[in-house]
Amino acid sequence: MQAIVIREFGGPENLELQEVQTPAPGPNEVRLAVHATALNRADILQRRGMYPPPRGESEILGLECAGIVAELGSGVSKLEVGDRVMALLPGGGYAEDVLIHEDMAIPIPAALSFEQAAAIPEAFLTAQEALFGLGDLQPGQTVLVHAAAGGVGSAGVQLAALAGGEVIGTAGSDEKLELVKSLGAALCVNYKTQDFAEEAKKFSPKGVNLVLDFVGGSYWEKHAQCLAIGGRCVVIGVLGGPMANVNLALLLMKRHQILGLVMRSRPLEDKIRITGDFKNRQLEHFESGKLKPIVDQVFPLAEARAAHERMEQNANSGKIILKVR
Repeated sequence: MQAIVIREFGGPENLELQEVQTPAPGPNEVRLAVHATALNRADILQRRGMYPPPRGESEILGLECAGIVAELGSGVSKLEVGDRVMALLPGGGYAEDVLIHEDMAIPIPAALSFEQAAAIPEAFLTAQEALFGLGDLQPGQTVLVHAAAGGVGSAGVQLAALAGGEVIGTAGSDEKLELVKSLGAALCVNYKTQDFAEEAKKFSPKGVNLVLDFVGGSYWEKHAQCLAIGGRCVVIGVLGGPMANVNLALLLMKRHQILGLVMRSRPLEDKIRITGDFKNRQLEHFESGKLKPIVDQVFPLAEARAAHERMEQNANSGKIILKVR
């Protein structure tokens, strides 16, 4: 099979399409013929040598995919060859074939293309876990979503609004804010020209109940200002640095919670549970159109370098897709 490999750690120029061995499914696994995969920030970090795959997992980039079941391993009973499915992956998505446990497979709604489906697993499963698994978002509560035009951010805006939350979304351009508004945000903030903490306090004088934070250390003091009593901050990324100055007295007084979320390195059992929750709670909303994957641009697999360059420039709104077949 063909796959994108990293010749050496560094820039996008080190990504190369090569022939590699096609994997064979083990017990309870299936081999997917991948039709599309999507980029994630973790791919850039791994390409730079800063985010190795979990032990025993594929070193090929790609944390989600959509495709067709091509081969069944022993013991598989829930899938058949020819099924259209999408899945969260620990790696391996930038390739023509990938292995998944049968319980990780999510049926692709009939109305969605493979490219649209590939934009769903990492974004929506991460956002679901952040909002409800850790964040305990309740109807009527206010949630601040950073990078709201990105993959996980745009999913978070939709899921929170659908659940009855009041959503504040931040982005860095008017064009991206228009998208965020169309997804259900009640307030849109340009973080380049506005103070998001001040705008959040104007919108919700008692403070926001939940923050989805992709920035990390450099934003914590502002989050402490605008979080309500008992507010939760779920840290999903640290683009603004991993270190923060935390006023523990204020944390105690306002009963704030700082919660960390990672998906890739979690045990398979956790991922199967999260996938099952998603299928039970959210999948029907893609059929009805209440939820939709946001596709930014589609590149052929061989143009993975250009796709990485686009993500590094923060030019995308929604997910950047690689078309594999």
